[in-house]
Amino acid sequence: MSKYTPLDIPDNPKLVHNITHFARALRKAGLPIGSGRVIDAIRAVEAAGFSDKRDFYWTLHACFVNKPEQRAVFAQIFRLYWRDPRFIEHMMAMMLPAIRGVQEDRSAQAAEKRAAEALLDGTTPDLPEGATDSPDDETLIEVDASMTMSAEERLRKLDFEQMSTAEVAQAKRMLARLTLPVKPIPSRRGIASARGARIDWRGTLRASMRQGGELRDLAHLKPRLRWPNLVVLCDISGSMSQYSRITLHFLHAVSNARGAGWARVHAFTFGTRLTNITRHLNQRDVDAALAAAGAEAQDWEGGTRIGECLHAFNRDWSRRVMGQGAVVLLITDGLDRDDPEALAREMERLHLSARRLIWLNPLLRWDGFAPKAQGIAAMLPHVDSFRAGHSVASMQDLAEVISRPDDVGEKARLMAVLDTAR
Repeated sequence: MSKYTPLDIPDNPKLVHNITHFARALRKAGLPIGSGRVIDAIRAVEAAGFSDKRDFYWTLHACFVNKPEQRAVFAQIFRLYWRDPRFIEHMMAMMLPAIRGVQEDRSAQAAEKRAAEALLDGTTPDLPEGATDSPDDETLIEVDASMTMSAEERLRKLDFEQMSTAEVAQAKRMLARLTLPVKPIPSRRGIASARGARIDWRGTLRASMRQGGELRDLAHLKPRLRWPNLVVLCDISGSMSQYSRITLHFLHAVSNARGAGWARVHAFTFGTRLTNITRHLNQRDVDAALAAAGAEAQDWEGGTRIGECLHAFNRDWSRRVMGQGAVVLLITDGLDRDDPEALAREMERLHLSARRLIWLNPLLRWDGFAPKAQGIAAMLPHVDSFRAGHSVASMQDLAEVISRPDDVGEKARLMAVLDTAR
């Protein structure tokens, strides 16, 4: 259950206006709230009264929340909207960290950023009428989140590391709309089909038994279609920090997309050790999911031991999640200082277990990139496709080619460079 923080409820003759604006903020944050629910909330508050703070909270909660994953969003927006000036300062500092004079005194909790974006989208924070949270001479800050088509096109090609806080939030929303469509795989099992290429001898004999043993027609089979698993190995070391955080938002959207084609999506993070975060990404709320994944993975922004982490995956998880032609996404810059021969062996084993192994490397954003690092040189021969993974556009390109077995990305060009260097 959401934690309740006592707050002062404004004694304001325009409470109806405040409740309407509060419902609008909830709708911006993703809660499906229409005008009917707003009217019900106003009537409920009128019937229950608002002299008691706890009753007021749970009255609105009963009118606006109908799913467990909506509770955290409602609790944060309620606190942010109904007169908590210190919380307003904290959210402004989190969304605009470059502003001087506003200090971050604690880390953001689940759904807080979404609450801030919902209330600060396109305007300064709008408190309930009559509420004052700062002196009259305080400088007002406007947050303009509107984007033209040209600005959105520029954002598509912008490097994740070069984005501001507002641009990162917009990029995450763009990635949340992406899907990774995959083609089904024909299996060896068959289903009955009049035009199937294979003869179903068992079905033919069963039909003949119903006809006194006379063999009249041949039954046929066509291959049964099945969907592969998607296995994601994401590097969360210090050099990959910004890329991995945004990429995990994208993976959360893929994990929770219904009817996207994948049988299951398995996600692992690695830096100095391997961590399975699959069950955390299955949560519907993206903020709660990534907060739980971050708490599970203790090696965020640490060192990199790719070879040992791949060895742990091949030893402990490969047989569990790589069956039936899984597609593997390896997201790392390949900067590893361990034994390159051991890394090459683990990459070869991973490649042999996967239907396709696709490597996303943000270093490919540089035009003059060459496989000079020993880790990259050891890994490159054992992937099917080598692609950039540094922007929204690169993720959109991945969605277009993930089902194309002939796509190799930049592997052929870089392998020629590697062979020349040898």
